[in-house]
Amino acid sequence: MKIRFAIPAAFLALFGGALVFAQDPVTPAPDVEALFHDKNKKLNEMKQTAYHIEKELLQCNYWDQSDKWLTERYIQHNPLAGNGRAGVVKFFSSRPKAATCDKLTAPVVEVLADGNYVTVVTVANRKDSKGNAYTTTWFDMWRIMDGKADEHWDPQTKQ
Repeated sequence: MKIRFAIPAAFLALFGGALVFAQDPVTPAPDVEALFHDKNKKLNEMKQTAYHIEKELLQCNYWDQSDKWLTERYIQHNPLAGNGRAGVVKFFSSRPKAATCDKLTAPVVEVLADGNYVTVVTVANRKDSKGNAYTTTWFDMWRIMDGKADEHWDPQTKQ
């Protein structure tokens, strides 16, 4: 009987502490730009649309050019931004434009394209309730129609 209880106790003593500190930090890909290219022509075009949304719109705040990358009816599933291209432009356009917009600087982990969908996974830096920093992931997913994003999803919650 004592041996049966000693083995789980020894396991917890040896490895239990490791479970608390087991998270490896999320890190971006070494070549972020390469993630937005694909050998398949259709998937490449969709990834390039996502690239321009990430760089020109989300990073550089060139929302006056949103008609190049978003449909007019743009369906928004983020609860903080409105539907339609006008709704998302209104939500983001108060941010200042970047002085230059040469290269995407977002810490992208992966870009996945399938069917009419492109998902961009990025590093998200957060703090827990005690103020300790940690990393996790964020995603943006778009449904692409005729070279433009027509619908968007992300994990944003109401604040």
